[in-house]
Amino acid sequence: MSKASPFFEPTVVATSDSLAVLHLKRDLLTPTILRSYDDEGIGYAEGKVTTTRYGNYPHTTLIGQPWGSQIKASKVDTGTRGRVGLHAERGQKRKRGGSSSSRRDETLAGDEDSGLRERRVQDTQSKETKAAIPADSGFCHLLPPTPEVWTASLPHRTQVVYTPDYSYVLQRLRVTPGTSLIEAGAGSGSFTHAAARAVFNGHPTNETLNGRHSVPTKPSTQNAPPGQTAGKVWSFEFHEPRMLSLQQEIREHGLEDIVTITHRDVYEHGFTLTTTGSPQPPINASAIFLDLPAPWLALRHLTRAPSSPLNPSCSVHLCTFSPCIEQVHRTVSALRSLGWLDVEMVEVSARRIEVRRERIGLQEEGLRGVNATPATVEEAIERLKEVEGRDRSYHHGMTVKALNDGIEAAADMGQPAEEEEYISKQQRLQNIKDRQADRKLYKEGRLVHRSESELKTHTSYLVFAVLPREWTEDDERRAQAEAVEGRAEVEKLEKVMSKRQMKRNAKVAAGGNKDLEMEMKWQLNGGDEEN
Repeated sequence: MSKASPFFEPTVVATSDSLAVLHLKRDLLTPTILRSYDDEGIGYAEGKVTTTRYGNYPHTTLIGQPWGSQIKASKVDTGTRGRVGLHAERGQKRKRGGSSSSRRDETLAGDEDSGLRERRVQDTQSKETKAAIPADSGFCHLLPPTPEVWTASLPHRTQVVYTPDYSYVLQRLRVTPGTSLIEAGAGSGSFTHAAARAVFNGHPTNETLNGRHSVPTKPSTQNAPPGQTAGKVWSFEFHEPRMLSLQQEIREHGLEDIVTITHRDVYEHGFTLTTTGSPQPPINASAIFLDLPAPWLALRHLTRAPSSPLNPSCSVHLCTFSPCIEQVHRTVSALRSLGWLDVEMVEVSARRIEVRRERIGLQEEGLRGVNATPATVEEAIERLKEVEGRDRSYHHGMTVKALNDGIEAAADMGQPAEEEEYISKQQRLQNIKDRQADRKLYKEGRLVHRSESELKTHTSYLVFAVLPREWTEDDERRAQAEAVEGRAEVEKLEKVMSKRQMKRNAKVAAGGNKDLEMEMKWQLNGGDEEN
């Protein structure tokens, strides 16, 4: 049994051997697999460490912390003593460039590195890690994995379908728990993770031969309801290295029983799971997402043919993701020629709105995220008086020094004004910082909102279409028979219904309108006003 997915069943605290995301700032998130030991064999005394531009975070300080906690950075020796432990064990340094023979030696050395790394990992598992020492600055927030967080932090192998796009796509495709969805062009796996959460209605079970009981594929309390098909994402990717990378990520995230990734050229071979003639499990997809350079070439495999991967008992909703309008033209032409209906193109443009309190005034000087300029004319005048007084004090001091040194030119100067005491800038900033502890900053200032100046999401054209289910003459006769039976049942119920119940229904239908209620009761009584 594989472990439960953190995307479906997050824990209360961060646990070892699970995925976590370090939130460093709004547009900078770093994913990592938490380990209680140095699984990379780098040689840090603190065990496995995630290094960022905002500090170093040993995993021993992350494991066991509640999600959303603020984690302070730690002091970690990331110099050559910790990072080149493998080369130190080999007794040689890695050279840059060199001849073909030297590169061949480096390849052999890389093979030796793998063996050394395994030995170092085994050594670190048996050794006690050094306690982390908090650093003076730097912190992050520990976040659990979600499709939205993963989209913002995943390694980009191709263009990414961002949250505003895939949330709208999944809604338009009518994806619900238990849906079977086809995705062509998996790429970096952003849409794959979002689709897996949308179709999830429980983990599938392996039915035994005698059919008396079922065995869950994961140690989870969330299994597919009895008698219902578990939701499934059938993902196809043409580029084999990208497919292997995404397959490894899906396995690490515990989604392998929900997502099936296949290396396939869907233009040529269609949406099949095997290249041979062996039987394959039915896909029966009711939703399709095509993120392909030429989606019109794959549409010929999405028909109502006997070997089609589409669900024959319901309508199929399709969406294509194309960055160029020329691709849209060819896709729409192909859809119309193949019998797809309700063809529509949509462009999603999303922009974040930042809401914050804006504080202005000289009392904010030295604080972060404020505009330290005079808020009123009185503040500006007071600051000017302070600056001029400081200048007079400075020149007066220079004059006294000149007189004490016996400069003759200073003897003819007039007596300066009485010296005033002014605090230094450093002292003023320290006073403002000390008063900050007693202030309620979340209530001060104006509440303002600003939209981001640059659009961060990938803009594209979304083409939607619907393929209705195949309707035969037998289906038409069966539907008409069901309609006749339904009308007969309604008429039968109306006859059985008592006059008192009919009056109650009339009162409900009137909706509080007494005149309408009396009129309906009069009609039920056959025009007899006395009743």
